[in-house]
Amino acid sequence: MFGAGWSARSRWLLPLSRRLLQPLQPPGGAGGGRCLPSREDATEASSSSLADLGLQPRQDKYGGLSLQLSQLRSPESLDEATFRLWLQDSVKQWKAEGHIAVWLHVPILQSRFIAVAAEQGFAFHHAESNSAALTLWLAGGHNRLPVYATHQLGVAGAVLDIHTGKVLVIQERNKTTNAWKFPGGLSEPGEDIGNTAVREVFEETGIKSEFKALLSIRQQHRHPGAFGKSDLYIICRLEPSSFSINFCQQECLRCEWMDLTELAKTKEATPITSNVAKLLLYGYREGFDKIDITMREFPAVYTGLFYKLYHRQLPENYRNTINLQ
Repeated sequence: MFGAGWSARSRWLLPLSRRLLQPLQPPGGAGGGRCLPSREDATEASSSSLADLGLQPRQDKYGGLSLQLSQLRSPESLDEATFRLWLQDSVKQWKAEGHIAVWLHVPILQSRFIAVAAEQGFAFHHAESNSAALTLWLAGGHNRLPVYATHQLGVAGAVLDIHTGKVLVIQERNKTTNAWKFPGGLSEPGEDIGNTAVREVFEETGIKSEFKALLSIRQQHRHPGAFGKSDLYIICRLEPSSFSINFCQQECLRCEWMDLTELAKTKEATPITSNVAKLLLYGYREGFDKIDITMREFPAVYTGLFYKLYHRQLPENYRNTINLQ
């Protein structure tokens, strides 16, 4: 998303304040004719510009601009008419300066400015609980701004007790068909996949567990439960560190430790649960290295950030490139 930085070389057209739109008394006092200031005079003379109120666009590395109306120090002092004049002038200048797009972030309590922005061609990009983001494509040709929220991420945990060969399964209370499945739910913003699986298993069943690996990834488009967007559903292999079930009565109808072989054969499991149970049974009998997709963490190209890479485990001599022949 377009964001940081603003060039000091850019010269801003300041807005017309309500004070400057009033008739001015000419020099010499009463008796002279009244006149309105020119647009140029108003621009230069304004002492209450949006810059003075704290609104400063920032330029990103892609050539776009980002405006945060939350930066306004006194938003109540800005009316729609003043904002409209400023935005009209600014859009013209941004195009002339070669900026390719504008991101306008509007807090919910300043929603009155959304209609003004729409008049200038801005359109909704996305909304969160307390703000909305609008965009305006300034460059020619096809709009190349990225779309928002194409997928939601669901994560389930297949908790396998390797000592007994039993796996933790539930039946959801709010389903019309009571089929066995692995406990899980939606990943929260900023939450790692493995942490989601561990958290959801504990919230639904009371079982504590440890993330070991990914087992499968399902992708489904036009998912009704994802507001018509695409859905990614990941099942993780977990190992339990507690065994006494205390399941959530609001979410679960039943919860139990089931023999893995039984789960792989039963007709009372969801299709994806049945298939993953067979995969898990194969790994349990032949070695989890044959099925596990494990995780390693690496430093990202962005300073201070890290990413997690999920892949089949490499032999030690392949992890160290110095040893490769």
